[in-house]
Amino acid sequence: MKNFNKPISSEKAFSIIKKPITTEKSTNLQQFNQYSFVVSKTSNTNEIKQAIEKLFKVKVIKINTSITRGKAKSFKGNFGYRKDTKKAIVTLQEGNTIDSALEIK
Repeated sequence: MKNFNKPISSEKAFSIIKKPITTEKSTNLQQFNQYSFVVSKTSNTNEIKQAIEKLFKVKVIKINTSITRGKAKSFKGNFGYRKDTKKAIVTLQEGNTIDSALEIK
């Protein structure tokens, strides 16, 4: 059986968490201690949990992930698709917060 709790490096943590989502819906979720992020498509929930805890120094309770399929669009007359994205909604322990002005570079 694989060891899923293997610690990850800082470089791996930065490659997993792409950017925070700052929409009206995700801003309303912050009052329930939930934060939304765009994450790497190949990452699993254990890696996302470790990355959030390592980068922001908070305690994660639960993670919900969803993969949004790319829309079919027309680009300058050529038909194509947008990229698929994976989103993670992270629920933090009571008392922990993530500063929304913080950017991941």
